[in-house]
Amino acid sequence: MGAGGVVKVGLGSYATQAPAGAKGPPELMWKTDAVKGPLPTNRWWSSLLWTKHSLPQFAHPLAVCAQPNGLRVFYPAVTVAPIGIMGGMPGGGEDLVLGHSGVAEFLDARLAKWSDWFVTASFAAAPGKKMLVSYGHGSPFVYATFRGGSSKVTLSAEPKVWQGDAAEATLGLSVRGKHYGLFAPSGSAWTGLGTRTLVCEAKGKGYFSLALLPDDKPETLRLFERFAHNHVTDTRIAWAYDPAKSEVTTTFTFTTVAREGQGEGTLFALYPHQWMRCSAFGVRPSGRVGEERAEARTTNCTYRSVRGEMKLASGASFTTRSTFHGVLPVLPVVAGEDKAKLRSCLGEELKAKPPGTGDTYWEGKRLGKLATLAAIAEQVDPKLEAAFLGELKPRLEGWLTATDPQGRLKTKGLFTYNRTWGTLIGYPAAYGSDTELNDHHFHYGYFLRAAAELARRDPKWAADDQWGGMLRLLVRDIASPLRDDAMFPYLRSFDCYAGHSWASGHARFGDGNNQESSSEAMNAWAALILLGEAIGDKGMRDLGIWLYTTEMEAINAYWFDVTGSIRPPSYPSPVLTMIWGGKGVRETWFSAKPEIVYGINWLPFHGGSLYLGLYPEYVKRCYDGLAAVKGGKPWTDWADLVLMYRALDDPNDAIRQLKARGDRMPIEAGNSRANLVHWLHALAALGRVDRTVTADHPLYAVFSSGKGKAYVVFNTSARPRTVKFSDGTALEAKGKGFFIKRRGAE
Repeated sequence: MGAGGVVKVGLGSYATQAPAGAKGPPELMWKTDAVKGPLPTNRWWSSLLWTKHSLPQFAHPLAVCAQPNGLRVFYPAVTVAPIGIMGGMPGGGEDLVLGHSGVAEFLDARLAKWSDWFVTASFAAAPGKKMLVSYGHGSPFVYATFRGGSSKVTLSAEPKVWQGDAAEATLGLSVRGKHYGLFAPSGSAWTGLGTRTLVCEAKGKGYFSLALLPDDKPETLRLFERFAHNHVTDTRIAWAYDPAKSEVTTTFTFTTVAREGQGEGTLFALYPHQWMRCSAFGVRPSGRVGEERAEARTTNCTYRSVRGEMKLASGASFTTRSTFHGVLPVLPVVAGEDKAKLRSCLGEELKAKPPGTGDTYWEGKRLGKLATLAAIAEQVDPKLEAAFLGELKPRLEGWLTATDPQGRLKTKGLFTYNRTWGTLIGYPAAYGSDTELNDHHFHYGYFLRAAAELARRDPKWAADDQWGGMLRLLVRDIASPLRDDAMFPYLRSFDCYAGHSWASGHARFGDGNNQESSSEAMNAWAALILLGEAIGDKGMRDLGIWLYTTEMEAINAYWFDVTGSIRPPSYPSPVLTMIWGGKGVRETWFSAKPEIVYGINWLPFHGGSLYLGLYPEYVKRCYDGLAAVKGGKPWTDWADLVLMYRALDDPNDAIRQLKARGDRMPIEAGNSRANLVHWLHALAALGRVDRTVTADHPLYAVFSSGKGKAYVVFNTSARPRTVKFSDGTALEAKGKGFFIKRRGAE
């Protein structure tokens, strides 16, 4: 550690204390003493750690909430409202509360343990009386262990018990039209049948589980009974990227402990984005029926959820496979583009005085804008490229250094490390990135994308003993792949089971956690791919590819529903703007204007944005939906982004609209007129994104038009390489830069 609380990292540094007057996250956290090390944030269950009990947590298909009398368990209904799709946990009429036979009210509920998609909460009362409950994504079960008593189940109405009696350990019951199984230890009995409160006489056996049942059939209860006492004690994901197939594989594994018998495995429900890509359900990304033995067994049972139908399977693991469709730094400047016009637009950006040091979000947007401009200018005019890099490089290096030129700790434009939570906080902060640890992947993703532009020009600049050490800390803050990371939690921002990131650090909302700008999450993962490829770090690159591809699947399923097969048919819009644990809504935090409601999940546009065009038929449906909302009125806010999105389906119409508007069109702050003009004309020359062809190199894209296919590769290395495409095409990338091959229509 350097003087004044500064830690040197190569040529950069970070501070160990916030600047004077700056705010940080709370020192108090609700955890047991056994919980050590960097603490997870941005989880679907984070309110458990940030509050005395918790707010609703949406594990799906269950929703739960830690409250003074125990764990409230609820099966949400799904309804279509004017603003979105609702599947929340209302304040009254809960299905049941799991409590302790010897405790009327718990002092608090604390984080006791977590794994990749499960969590354990500790409910404590008087000495010797305790309840531990475990629950997780996809699980219909809640597992519990007790000290100083046994399970007590309080229902919202007198239940109908349709299987079992007071002398049987297992009960099947229904309350308010929802069905549950209660699984007490063998030899147990029940008191309270015929009332709303059932107490288990467990004869000293301190374990119990309950399950949400798909129906009230005795054979379903028997299926659940087979797994009921296999308590899930750990959950883990493992991922791999196969360049030859351009395929991402994710394996989800459950570890169970049999409280009774010697059974293994559990029951789990898969989200649509999972079962659509899971061999257990006979589906592969190519659409071919399963070609290998599935590790999980399917059932005929399903659950409703705000994400769509969840399908139940059994086993100890399952695997999904998804196609990675490649990324580029930007689109290539192609033959036929008006380079003089492009040069003029690029020069326009240099006329305005650069802004001063902003907060981490707006500074990030500035860095991202410069990165895109530099990558376009590189193909047009080296002098303009040098001008953009001349601002980009010192801006970024300044943020990666905690001291000024005189060696004094800076008051702004720096990162500090908070040891309590295990996180880097940039100051000035924005949108709760300091006090609530919100949005780190949004903000820092821009920094990392800017770094990728510098690193591909000069990999030594990003060496660990230069600026790479600080860059790796930013990567680890938002998505550390290290389970034993001493500084940061594992995959802070990313929910591996839900398939997407969460933006709120604390999730203290009645509808759980949320994420608005899915595209800014994709911006971060594209940055990891580009940076990893630039510096030859396959681990970082493959991490980025897994995050990018997985989040893309979730976006296409839940934000967009590109196939039109997941949402209720009565939902009227092609988009959901913000995904919450308990709902999906067509609104933003800051504006109700239609272009913004749609565009917040498009920006920023660059070579990592082409996933938005994988389904051009959906692009048309989405654009037409926005046009219908506008009712024929001209585009106002973010008109440039609307035209760039339009170009993914009909670039010629987008160009026509741009010409009609001329230079009067305002440009979104993170975008530029040069990027707008280039994007539209490049797509007009290349065609629509083609999702049917892949490559064995990560920096690629394929386009189709009436003239045939265009294969694009970006090579970060001076070494020649042959890139092979899945349709048999081979492209010789003879050095650094863009290479394009065209094949005529057959």
